Amino acid sequence: MTLSQRPLQSAATPQKPAMLERVGHRADAAWVQTLALLGFVGESAMALVGWLAHPARIRWRPILFNLRSGGLDALPIVGTLSFLLGIVVAYQGADQLRQYGANIFVVDLVGLSMLREFAPLMTAIIIAGRSGSAYAAQIGTMSVTQEIDAMRTIGIAPQEMLVLPKFLALLMALPLLTVFADLLGVGGGMLMARAQLGVGFAEFLERFSKAVSVTSYLVGLGKAPVFAAIIVLVGCFQGFRTRGGADSVGQHTTQAVVQSIFGVIVADALFSVAFSVLDL
Repeated sequence: MTLSQRPLQSAATPQKPAMLERVGHRADAAWVQTLALLGFVGESAMALVGWLAHPARIRWRPILFNLRSGGLDALPIVGTLSFLLGIVVAYQGADQLRQYGANIFVVDLVGLSMLREFAPLMTAIIIAGRSGSAYAAQIGTMSVTQEIDAMRTIGIAPQEMLVLPKFLALLMALPLLTVFADLLGVGGGMLMARAQLGVGFAEFLERFSKAVSVTSYLVGLGKAPVFAAIIVLVGCFQGFRTRGGADSVGQHTTQAVVQSIFGVIVADALFSVAFSVLDL
């Protein structure tokens, strides 16, 4: 092999991108997607302002449909998992509390953990997997079949037809689901406290009213609208970004679930830091 042949051979051989180059490409793609998400949030906010300025444009039928599908139909799964979670929390704390004769403090454990953290967080994660994926799949399928382009052609704003009804519906549904999860979670903990620690229902409720303040309840409930906004905006955003065919619908649906759950957990962590600074 002559020296003149070596550059030709090396040029013909494809080189794998270096790790730093791959990191750069992924960081650039993440930055572009973040900017696109912010633009989508801005468009949705402007559409919402238009609805509020002209209430006659509000589409109540889609809102009620999404309220039923995203809220009422989710009651069984949310209630079951919250009830079991309350049982698990009380059961895990029972042995430790029994060793120190602090059986009654199971009420503090179940009440504060369920109302402040577990109920709103688990409800949001369930809805992200259940409704967030449905939003992305529905809008993604419409994007692939060019139905969204047809809507724009006939003068219908996609945000007003597809995003805002879901946003307002889940903004109402998720706090109500959180309250339902609170009740079932505390109920499950109450049953386990009676079975494992001998704490009766009347004793449990009496301690509960002293251990759990209204502030703790409102702290957990106040997270729900923020979680709802994250789930809807991320799910709809991924649906609008769908291009190609069925494979793209599946990929963006998966991304919607992963990113919405990640966003919910990050928001919950930020809430914890903020509440700690504010001493709530």
